[in-house]
Amino acid sequence: MTLVSETIENAAVGVGIAETPQGLSAIHHPGCAAAIWRRQPLDDFQTWINDLPVEQLPRARMILPISNVHQAVTHICNTYGTPHCDERERLVDDIAVLASLFADLIPTSHIQLRLDVVTTSICPKFHIDAVTARLICTYRGTGTQYGISTDGADPRRVFTTPTGSPILLQGTQWPDGPKSGLLHRSPSIEDTEETRLLLVIDPIDEQVQDRPNPEFIH
Repeated sequence: MTLVSETIENAAVGVGIAETPQGLSAIHHPGCAAAIWRRQPLDDFQTWINDLPVEQLPRARMILPISNVHQAVTHICNTYGTPHCDERERLVDDIAVLASLFADLIPTSHIQLRLDVVTTSICPKFHIDAVTARLICTYRGTGTQYGISTDGADPRRVFTTPTGSPILLQGTQWPDGPKSGLLHRSPSIEDTEETRLLLVIDPIDEQVQDRPNPEFIH
């Protein structure tokens, strides 16, 4: 694992770049504000998901226990007519694995899981999320962009997370160490024909873990 960092007083700005999923634990290292599991999507999978009609891409927002993720994402794929094939199973399995990794690193039994299909620019301004931590993985399209800010202004240097590589980011509610000086945003895709498929995972505190049923957005 490598740690890319700059020195800013009283701020965590390092980004851990790992070649294995275990490397996401860099988020707990002093001065590290984010960690990326850098991986190369399989060609067959990437071609399949890039070529899927937009209406067949799974989308949802739900709160659920980690143990239910695989079943719930399978249901979502069925709802949107995502074709049954090895690539679909790989997608479902990968989402379940990332949810489990997240829950191990940011201890929680429940998560909010979002699958967003994006055809326009969302969250185009650089920001820090109002959560403990957030995992984002872009399965299709341009990945999340990030950079270091010394004074809250937009970063001078902007980096793009590779497609298919999960990034784990500290939020404003991160309990330990200095505040994050790393800002991120969704890439601008205005006036393009790009479609993005995002997985977003947040921890859920105990006060909302007892909601009756996951909410699916159709």
